[in-house]
Amino acid sequence: MRDEPGETAVPLFPPRRRLPRRPRLPRPEGPALPRRRTAVKLLVVGGLASVFAAQALGALLPHVPLLLAATAASLAAEGVLHRWGRGMVSLFAKSHADVTVRHVLRDLLLVVGLLRLGEQHREGAYAPLVAGLLVLYALHWAIQAVSVLVRRTRTLPVVTRNIDASALRLTPAPPVLLRRPGYRLTVFGLPSTAGLLATVAADAPVWGAAGLGVSLAVAVTGLGALSLRLLPGRRPAGEQEVLDWFEGWLARYRPTVGLYFSGGASSAYQANMWLEPLARLAERPVIVLRERFMVERIAATDVPVVCLPKVTTLMRLEHSTLRVLLHPSNSGKTSQVLRIPTVKHAFVNHGESDKLSSCNPYAKAYDEVWVAGPAARERYALAEVGVEDKDVVEIGRPQLDAVRPCAGPPAPGAFTTVLYAPTWEGWDGNPGNTSVVEAGENLVRALLADPGVRLLYKPHPLTGSVDPRAGAADLRIRELVRAANRARGGARPDASASAGTVRRTTDPEGLTAAGFRAAADQAERMLLRSAPEPGRAGALARAAAAREEAYWASLPEGEHQVVTGARPPLYFCFNRSDLLISDVSSVISDFLASGKPYAVANTSGLAEDVFRKSFPTVAAATVLTPDAAGVPALLDTVRHPERDKLAGERAALSLRLLGPADPPSQERFGAAVRALSAVAEAHRARTVERLAAGTPLPGPRPPAADGTAARRPAQREGA
Repeated sequence: MRDEPGETAVPLFPPRRRLPRRPRLPRPEGPALPRRRTAVKLLVVGGLASVFAAQALGALLPHVPLLLAATAASLAAEGVLHRWGRGMVSLFAKSHADVTVRHVLRDLLLVVGLLRLGEQHREGAYAPLVAGLLVLYALHWAIQAVSVLVRRTRTLPVVTRNIDASALRLTPAPPVLLRRPGYRLTVFGLPSTAGLLATVAADAPVWGAAGLGVSLAVAVTGLGALSLRLLPGRRPAGEQEVLDWFEGWLARYRPTVGLYFSGGASSAYQANMWLEPLARLAERPVIVLRERFMVERIAATDVPVVCLPKVTTLMRLEHSTLRVLLHPSNSGKTSQVLRIPTVKHAFVNHGESDKLSSCNPYAKAYDEVWVAGPAARERYALAEVGVEDKDVVEIGRPQLDAVRPCAGPPAPGAFTTVLYAPTWEGWDGNPGNTSVVEAGENLVRALLADPGVRLLYKPHPLTGSVDPRAGAADLRIRELVRAANRARGGARPDASASAGTVRRTTDPEGLTAAGFRAAADQAERMLLRSAPEPGRAGALARAAAAREEAYWASLPEGEHQVVTGARPPLYFCFNRSDLLISDVSSVISDFLASGKPYAVANTSGLAEDVFRKSFPTVAAATVLTPDAAGVPALLDTVRHPERDKLAGERAALSLRLLGPADPPSQERFGAAVRALSAVAEAHRARTVERLAAGTPLPGPRPPAADGTAARRPAQREGA
C-alpha cells in the first residue's frame, strides 16, 4: 500500500512493543487433568510401596499367605506397569527404583522368607537356591554387557535410506527382550520367582531349583545368541569399512545437489516441504541429515537419504561431486557444513513472512539466499542484515504447485469451509506473533456459531512450546470443536472401516510404509529400505493424492476437524478451504497462490492502518480484531464474491510475494540450482589450476628451516 501525500511512512519493521510478561503457569491440559495424573502416579507409587511392605512383613513374621499374596500382587503390578504405565518408568528410574532393583528386592524378600520359615539345620538346603539366584543375576549383567557391545557394532557412522546397503553385512536386530535390561530380567526371572513362591508354599526346595533351572537355561541361551553376533563373520561392517563404502557410493551415484537439514523432532516439516521440488529436479539429489532420529521423520521419498552425525564424516562430502546444498532452516550444526569450500550453499527457508525471522542475519553466511518474490528481496534490503542484493535469487515457491486455484464460492446449501491456521508464539515474547492466546477462542466461537461453517483447525506444531498460555488456549479451542461436533450430531462412519478404506485406497502395495518390526533398529531399517524400485516415485505421488482424497471422503459431511501432524498436509487443507484465517506468517503468503479470501488476526495492539503498513502480507487481507466481531461480514463476502473488494489486491500481492507464474516456480528453482552449480564448478576449476601452477592456497604455512612455524611479515602501522 502506497503512502498518501502528507502521511508519514511507517517502517517495515517497527520497534517491538514489549508488554509485561505474565507469570509462567503450568501448562494446563484441562482443569482437572494434571491433578488426576498426579493422583494416578501417587496411587501407583503408593500401591507398589504397599505391596513390597506387605511382602517384607510376610517374610519377617513369617506369614506364608501374606508373603505369597504380596509377591503375586507385586508381579501383577509389574505387568500392569509395563502395559499401561509407561510414563511411570522414568519416575521410578529417577528414584533408583527401576525394574531391576524391584526384581532383586522381590527375590531377596522371598529368600528371607525361606530362611525365616525353615529350621536352622535346613538353611543349607536353601543355600543352592541363593547361589542359583546369584548366578542368574551374573548372567543378566553379562547379557547386558554383551548387548551394549552388539548395539555398538550395529551403530554405524552413516545411516541411509533408499540406498542399497547390503554390502555392509546388515542383519535383523536382536529381539527386544535381549536389549531391554529391566524387561529382560523380569521375563527371565519369572520362572525362578514362581519356583521360590512354590518352595515357600510347599516347603520343598525342589520347586525353587526347577524354576531357577529354567531361568538359568533361558539366560544362557540369550547370552549365547547375543555372543554369536560378535563373531567376525556375523558383525556388520566396521567403521572404516562403512566409510569406505560410503565414499564408494558417492563416487557411483555422483550427487550434484543436496538438501541439508538439522533440527529437533518437531521441525521435520521444514525439510519435508522441499522433498517434492528436490525430487523433480533433473539433477542427482541427495538429502543430508545430522541427527539419527531424523531419518525416520523425513517423509516418503525416493531421494537417497544419508545421515552423517559426525563432523569428520560430513567433511567427506568435500571430495564428492556435490556442488550445491540447500538449507531450509538455520541450526547450530549449519556452521559445520558451511566449512566445506567445494560446495556452494543456498538458503531456501521453510516459508516467508513479514516477521523478522524471515530476514535473519544468519542468512549472510550462505552464498545465496533464494526467495519467492520481490517482496522478500525488499525485506532483506530494508532489514540491513548484511545480505547483499546480488546474492538474492527469486525462484517462487515450487511447493505451491499442489495448491489448486479458487473455483468459485461455495455452492448454495454447501458448507463454507474455513481453515484457521494460527502460528506459534515465537521466541521473542511479542504478543502479536500468535492469535491463539488473545483471539483464538473468540474466532472459533464466532465461526462455530454459523451453522453453515465447517471449521478446520490446524495449529502450529510448536504451539505452547514457549508460552504455556498458548498451549492452554489450544486445548480449549480443541474442546470447543469437539463440543460443536457433539451438538451438530449426525451419523458417523465406523472408524475402523474408514481407516481400512483409507489404507486400501491409498497404499495397496505398501508403498508408503516399510512394515518394520517393533524391534527393528536403524541397521535393520537400512537393510529393508534399500534402493527403490524404478517408478516408485510416481506410485508414491499417486498414492499420496489418493490417500488425501480417501481421508476427506471418510469424514462426515460438515464435521469440524482438528488437523494435527503431517497428514493431511497444509496445502491439501488449502484446497478444501474457502477461507483462511491466520496470523502474520508464511501460511498467508502460500495461501495467496489459491486466490481465495483470507483474514489476519491483529493481536499486536497496533491500529489497523499501521498494522497493514507494517506487514505487507496483510495488504490484501481482512483484518480481524481479537473480539472476532468481523467474522460474520467476512463469511458474507466469501459466499457472495460480488461483495469481495480485495480480489484485485490479492492478485497483485500474490505477484509481489510469490513472483510471476511464468516461468513456473519449479523451472526457476531448477535454473537457480544449475546456475549455482556452475559457480561451484568454476571455483573448483580455478582451485585445480592454481594447484597445477604451484600457486599456494590459503592454509598453514610450511615450517621454517629451524623447525618452527614461519612467521607472517609484520604489518606496517595502519595497514
